[in-house]
Amino acid sequence: MSDRREFRDLASPAEAREILAGLDLAPDPERVPLAEARDRVLAERIDAELDVPGFDRASMDGYAVRAADTFGADEADPTTLSLAGAVHAGEEPAVAVESGTAVEVSTGAVMPEGADAVVVVERTTEVDGGDAVEVRTAVAPGDSVMLAGADIAAGARALGPGTPLTAREIGLLSALGVDEVPVRGTPTVGIVSTGDELVRPGDSLDSGAGEIYDVNSYTLAAAVAEAGGDPVLYPHAGDDYAEMERLLHEAADECDLVLSSGSTSASAVDVIYRVIEDRGELLLHGVAVKPGKPMLVGTVGESAYVGLPGYPISALTIFRVFVAPLVREAAGREEPSTATVTGEMAVTERYAEGRQRFMPVGLVEDGDGALLVYPVDKGSGATTTLVDADGTVTVPADTDYIAEGEAVEVDLFSPDVRPPTLLGVGEDDPTLSELLDTVDRPRYLPLGTVEGVRRLAAGTPDLAVVAGPSDPPENAVELGGWDRDWGLVVAPDADVDSLAALVDRDYRFVNRDTGSGLRRSFDDALDALATERDTDRTALSDAVDGYDLTTKAHESPARKVLGGRADAGLALRSTAEKLGLEYVSLGSQRVRVLANPNRTEKPGVRAFERALDGL
Repeated sequence: MSDRREFRDLASPAEAREILAGLDLAPDPERVPLAEARDRVLAERIDAELDVPGFDRASMDGYAVRAADTFGADEADPTTLSLAGAVHAGEEPAVAVESGTAVEVSTGAVMPEGADAVVVVERTTEVDGGDAVEVRTAVAPGDSVMLAGADIAAGARALGPGTPLTAREIGLLSALGVDEVPVRGTPTVGIVSTGDELVRPGDSLDSGAGEIYDVNSYTLAAAVAEAGGDPVLYPHAGDDYAEMERLLHEAADECDLVLSSGSTSASAVDVIYRVIEDRGELLLHGVAVKPGKPMLVGTVGESAYVGLPGYPISALTIFRVFVAPLVREAAGREEPSTATVTGEMAVTERYAEGRQRFMPVGLVEDGDGALLVYPVDKGSGATTTLVDADGTVTVPADTDYIAEGEAVEVDLFSPDVRPPTLLGVGEDDPTLSELLDTVDRPRYLPLGTVEGVRRLAAGTPDLAVVAGPSDPPENAVELGGWDRDWGLVVAPDADVDSLAALVDRDYRFVNRDTGSGLRRSFDDALDALATERDTDRTALSDAVDGYDLTTKAHESPARKVLGGRADAGLALRSTAEKLGLEYVSLGSQRVRVLANPNRTEKPGVRAFERALDGL
């Protein structure tokens, strides 16, 4: 009779976790078709390669017009415009809007050339037998129009490394035209069950001979898959130790991790010792836990090995407590959670539409770890709402508002949803995208400097990224920043070599939105030029064709210039270099990172600050 070989001193649970954490189960990254990407985890950042939508489109049924033609129109004194034709969704416009004319458009239609706004159909009446339309309201440029890139713009950071791919992210990737996705590899886990008494489900069972169905193989396979691994079932070894040794070698050659169950008898342990000593190392035998004391941990060749107890409840308990976290980490999966959480509203949200509402919301933890809930609503046409929100709050029809601090229940989109480790709001910038890549599970809302300052003052995000002239909220903590060169990207055939040339010559310009730091610095430059010329900024901005044509992302103006839709645009030097466009520098702008004073010790904030210090 052989002596049973085991560690005499049982390891503590902490020691067992430390030993297990030293095992390497992570396979190499791979690329998979988009149709097979669900439940996988991104291995690298994906930036938008095109604008979504890819064209300026009508967001309401109505009439495409030149906004200037509607100025002064109201119910008492409507404006009549000639109808030049119609454009429906999915067709290329065959007509253009000239001064004094309008074109009928349906929701989603491409905006015809010359139009810069849509008058909703409810504020119009067709007259003269359908040859003209009476407009009973004034509109401004951009009204009821979704500009190209308004959902997500080419060059913007779409999804970061480590992002789990659910139906929401698949929707965004589809909108971006991505057909192949870089994902983390799935760890393969070989499962070997032992014991002469075991019979695989589906085979005949002789209870009189003490046979029982093999519960562990399928249970562990399901648990492995649930944790994000790829289970591989090997034939039942029984108590044939030569066959057990062969299967362990085979599984070790083919898998990242090998699990055996029921292999803790003296004779079976001798076989496992022999295999491990021949091709690896036994690191642990026995843990001071109940159930699951006789756990084995080691390596076989390049593969990790864990021996689990034979009793199903013990095997599953040990797997979930000790092994599942390793599989999840290798697969890039998060710890599971319930599908409903309770948090406090970070801001007051008003609602008075008289209908039940499923309000998209995001989650963020404050400095004390309490869960805060904030509304996320970029409009029903925006696919990015899918990934900016974590779940929904059901708002009853008779609710006028939900107060700041009020407890709300959030129905999560998935039980796997977790609050981001870092929530930032503010300016978009290519350097910022690189910094965010260094943080685990960040969320960043590129809403511009003005909105970043406003939301930081309200206490919702962990940090705000601001650029250009701006007044930080009181008590905001400045973590650091960087400088960026800004100016004009210029088409090859456009003779724009200065801001003065843009003002004085007849060129088409694309601006940034008023909330962005670039726009604020551009307006300051116009102010300086106006002072030099002894005039006012309005006179100069009126002279710039397209001054009011604004975009929401830092690459958007340059993309329009690159596509031949403009002669010049407000942009960064880095964008011009990336896209190979000519560039006129107008100055250097400081980008500052301002932290919520109550969140400076959050791990995500500290990780971002470390990355910032490394610039």
